[in-house]
Amino acid sequence: MSTDFSIKPVGAPVATPIAQPVSEAANNAVATVLPPSQSVTVVDPSTTVNNELATSGSVSRQAFLDRAAGSIVYQTINERTGAVISQFPDSATLQRRAYYRALDLTKSSIPRGAATDRNV
Repeated sequence: MSTDFSIKPVGAPVATPIAQPVSEAANNAVATVLPPSQSVTVVDPSTTVNNELATSGSVSRQAFLDRAAGSIVYQTINERTGAVISQFPDSATLQRRAYYRALDLTKSSIPRGAATDRNV
């Protein structure tokens, strides 16, 4: 008896096509052709982007430390009006971080006995 149980291919391998069954949902589906006003097209990468916000001289960027939240804040500011154009992280996130930071600080300031101490 032979101990060689390997199957050796003969000739070039051929991919067998698998026919997918067409479901009832595919037969009754709504057409996906949309009018141009509702469709999305791929933008040509060779076109230039006009980003006036980044190229205008009336925009400044700053970073500062928010001590209450314990995080660095990045802002883009309109120099003419002084208005904040964009900020990361946003003010709601900073308020949430400051709240939880204050809770953590109050928890750590409460003196507690060690886990192995006993009151007798």
